[in-house]
Amino acid sequence: MALTKAEMAERLFDEVGLNKREAKEFVDAFFDVLRDALEQGRQVKLSGFGNFDLRRKNQRPGRNPKTGEEIPISARTVVTFRPGQKLKERVEAYAGSGQ
Repeated sequence: MALTKAEMAERLFDEVGLNKREAKEFVDAFFDVLRDALEQGRQVKLSGFGNFDLRRKNQRPGRNPKTGEEIPISARTVVTFRPGQKLKERVEAYAGSGQ
C-alpha cells in the first residue's frame, strides 16, 4: 500500500499537532521545494533518508514491441534516488521482522 500526500498530512495533523490546512500546506510546500531544486539541476540531500540526483541518459537504440522495428530512444535526464544508510538499515530491519 502506497503512502499518499494526504496520509502524510494526516500524520502531521495527528502527531505534530498542525491543523489539517497547515499540514496539507506543509506537505505541498515540502514537495514544491524538492521539485524546484531538481528542476534547477540541484542535488537534494535529506540527512538520514537519502539523496535525489539528476542523471543524464544518452540516446540508445530501442525496439517497438509490436512491430519489432528498431527506433531510437531519446537522450533525457532522469531523477534517481539513493537511500541513506539509516533508511537502508530501517528497511532491512523491517523486512527481516517478517511484517
